[in-house]
Amino acid sequence: MSTPAGLLDFWFGAELETWQLERWFKPNPGFDAACRERFGTLLAPAREGAFDGWAATPEGALALCLLLDQFPRNLHRGTPEAFAADPAARRLARAAVLRDRHDLALPPTARCFLYLPFEHGEAMADQDLSVALFEGLRDDPVHAAPGGSIDYAWKHREVIRRFGRFPHRNAILGRASTPEEQAYLAQPEAGF
Repeated sequence: MSTPAGLLDFWFGAELETWQLERWFKPNPGFDAACRERFGTLLAPAREGAFDGWAATPEGALALCLLLDQFPRNLHRGTPEAFAADPAARRLARAAVLRDRHDLALPPTARCFLYLPFEHGEAMADQDLSVALFEGLRDDPVHAAPGGSIDYAWKHREVIRRFGRFPHRNAILGRASTPEEQAYLAQPEAGF
């Protein structure tokens, strides 16, 4: 049985503060396979609430949020299942951040993973919350730098403001793209 500490060690390595953009956010079949091998069997039980007790601590909430929000993107890349646990991740993140304030007990890089479920949401309210939370990291040079996590939060919000959804998910989710979305998707920066 995996533990929050084991999951966090796998994801972050030695410390919760090292930003690993290439490892976490760029498609990597080897990393996806490692996620699947180590934690693939945990996603379904997590979606059913089997690990809800983890959310009692900041580190446990972070591990569960990673399991529900980030790991599906690695385990099910390019399929609708990549987004299927998003509502559960947002519920968990909302409680961890707004009710329990677990984010304040974590370093800035770890906090990002409690904020990402809102950035991944297609509702404007989630995007507004994402931007507000990420803006709270403005004092951290890694996240405030051009192209850092704060900029990405604003970019995601702008896409939802403009289209009401993420056009790059349309093909995966079987949604027809509008002509405006097709023009957007043809731009090099469309995929973030």
